[in-house]
Amino acid sequence: MNLFYSPGACALASQIALREAGLNFELVKVDLKAKEYAGGDYKKINPKGYIPALQLPNGHMMTEGAVILQWIADQVPEKNLLPKFGTMERYKAMEWLNFIATEIHKGLGSLFGGAVMNEETKEQIKAKVGLRLAVLDNHLSQTPYILGNEFSVADAYAYNVLRWTGLVGVDISNHTNLQKFMGNMSERPTVKEAVAAEGIRL
Repeated sequence: MNLFYSPGACALASQIALREAGLNFELVKVDLKAKEYAGGDYKKINPKGYIPALQLPNGHMMTEGAVILQWIADQVPEKNLLPKFGTMERYKAMEWLNFIATEIHKGLGSLFGGAVMNEETKEQIKAKVGLRLAVLDNHLSQTPYILGNEFSVADAYAYNVLRWTGLVGVDISNHTNLQKFMGNMSERPTVKEAVAAEGIRL
């Protein structure tokens, strides 16, 4: 399998999940500005032009991080990276994956284009994201991981996007549960391996 990524971007969650699953894969670096990779035009691989994209052994190309994470988890049900499909627990997991994707990922991600954004708009986005982060922080006051006492791919996704808070000026110093979560996640061997593979810092 090939995982198309860009250092520090949103393919980190997929890479962590692949390592947790024990699946074999190769990393393929993408220049997101030029939309190119070592093999040429990235948009021929993924017409959407963004990452992650996971090329399966049969050649099929899968995109959208939250979907890739579920696919990975379903390849190794014995690892319990997500609850069994069709259960209420699985739907709760999908609820969290969707929340992270639409409310946190998109909000924080939009702030990377802050140079073309006026300050009022930027502060409005930060305030909205702050409310969503408070929801997650409150949830993590009751449980060490998003789905309970054990790691899941939802945690990989949350870790990935929460890394961006400092880069875009979103203060989480008052969110002690988020800080504890990030500290715990950074100690996982798979997280250390994934971060090192992308050449970024914990």
